[in-house]
Amino acid sequence: MGATVIAVSSNDTYTFTKPNRDSITLLEGLGVEGDVHAGVTVKHRSRVARDPTQPNLRQVHLIHRELFDEVRGKGFEVAPGQLGENVTTSGIDLLALPAGTLLHLGPDAVVEVTGLRNPCLQIDRFQEGLLKQVVGRDAEGNLVRRSGIMGVVRAGGVVRPGDAIDVELPAAPHRPLEKV
Repeated sequence: MGATVIAVSSNDTYTFTKPNRDSITLLEGLGVEGDVHAGVTVKHRSRVARDPTQPNLRQVHLIHRELFDEVRGKGFEVAPGQLGENVTTSGIDLLALPAGTLLHLGPDAVVEVTGLRNPCLQIDRFQEGLLKQVVGRDAEGNLVRRSGIMGVVRAGGVVRPGDAIDVELPAAPHRPLEKV
């Protein structure tokens, strides 16, 4: 079985978690229809406070279900949407994708990967100790962010659980993901 959408989530208010939906509609250049983070310019409150004119490189948040399976083994229960993601995936190593990758979600929607989610303290407010499970250091001491990726909508469309995900890598040389 290939890469698949496991769940879709959105919320029209600022809360950490997002309720699961039967479907979400991605709007080209904006994000998830009706989601508080949709828009051409940045919508995350801390970023708006710094510079509300920044382009919104965080229109869609994707997390791999495999992360939930991993943290479950360490005593944490996390379900789709609970870390604020819009799309929960399975069967794809999101964190290994290069910047500029196009993710074809279902028959029509396309999301361009812009970078890594920068996890924040809200993760520990959700479940104490969870932040340390999604942020760590590699053997060289470099910070490793594992709480999903962010993207912008390049082609709109409806996305549902069970939809296939097709990956289109950008031309080489590939750029590794950085926090956005």
